[in-house]
Amino acid sequence: MTKPLIAALLLAVGLCLPGTTQAQTQLPANANAVLSQYSDIAQAMYGDALKQARLLLKSVDALVAKPSQANLTAAREAWVKAREPYQQTEVYRFGNKIVDEWEGRVNSWPLDEGLIDYVDTSRYGESSDANPWYAANIIANPKLTIGGKKVDTTQITWRTLRGLQEAGGVEANVATGYHAIEFLLWGQDLNGTGPGAGNRPWTDYAQGAACTHPPCSRRAAYLQVATRLLVDDLAWMVAQWGKEGEARKTLLNDPATGIASIATGLGSLAYGELAGERMKLGLLLHDPEEEHDCFSDNTHNSHYNNVVGMQAVYLGRYGMLQGPGLSALVAAKAPALDAEMRAKLAASMAAMTALKQRAETVEHYDQMLAEGNTAGAAVIEAAIAALIDQTRTLERITAALQLGKVKFEGSDSLDSPAKVGKK
Repeated sequence: MTKPLIAALLLAVGLCLPGTTQAQTQLPANANAVLSQYSDIAQAMYGDALKQARLLLKSVDALVAKPSQANLTAAREAWVKAREPYQQTEVYRFGNKIVDEWEGRVNSWPLDEGLIDYVDTSRYGESSDANPWYAANIIANPKLTIGGKKVDTTQITWRTLRGLQEAGGVEANVATGYHAIEFLLWGQDLNGTGPGAGNRPWTDYAQGAACTHPPCSRRAAYLQVATRLLVDDLAWMVAQWGKEGEARKTLLNDPATGIASIATGLGSLAYGELAGERMKLGLLLHDPEEEHDCFSDNTHNSHYNNVVGMQAVYLGRYGMLQGPGLSALVAAKAPALDAEMRAKLAASMAAMTALKQRAETVEHYDQMLAEGNTAGAAVIEAAIAALIDQTRTLERITAALQLGKVKFEGSDSLDSPAKVGKK
């Protein structure tokens, strides 16, 4: 086995190469420019997510002020638009500790929706041995006792929702963020792998006797508070990428680690998170509950925008921002690898575009997951294969740049599928 091949394999499993540490890595002079561009793109992406979240809040306020089918539809459309820029930012999650520690507030999934509101117990069940909050229904129960502890949520405030997030140490107790809002706008998707998304009636926000699932006033309060929290959380993250922001300063203070962080984000999102946990797992289980935006049937757009974000970061291009991305470093060191990575990113985008188009013209993503749907599964598998192929090239890039210890997130769905149990 040749030394270059040994080096690539060591990096692929997250081991340091002998004699190569991050402190010893010799980066080109434009590394700081790459990190500045990376930070500028982050600030712009999160800024766009914040802008769309503010528009979502306006739509939510309009729905609460004047409940109607038209206003519910408008709020749902605003939510879908708000997801687009946010999903592009997920390339920053892995490798940037400040983002990963914050991300749970805004994008945790899947969630046990019975924590928040009413559910169809014939499908959902009435309790869970793993989660005492499984059917708490905070909206209907301002006071309750869980695990011998009295819980008072009479006032639905930001503190209330922060306290409910991951209540009891259970990650599925998701009380805030995009998916809590999604559930409040769409309700449960009870269609399995059949056509159709959630179908919450607008009258769930109606006033007085017209309210279909009382108390509508508390549901409205929850929706507004959760959406305001989303706006506040995104505003905080925008600031972290500003000129004096902690996320930006952390990268620029240690350029070698910063460049490794870019590679980590690209590889972990593409491989373990997107190809593995968000796509392959659902295929293995044929389970629509494993789709990312399961209430709204917006999963195809979320997956697509993950790849858009990867391209933006690698190339250093986002909207009017045009500068050196990781591509510039690779091109200077190994131009053939850069060309290969560009081609692999384009292939991933083509495969994800095909998936998006099928979801918009043939069947939604959860229907593609259905057992026996070989045509739908093939489209998902093609996107997974492209993402894996892209990651293999990125592993070679980390070796060429001598980035030291770089480890991408893995997934049993890809690495040990036999461990994935059937439901």
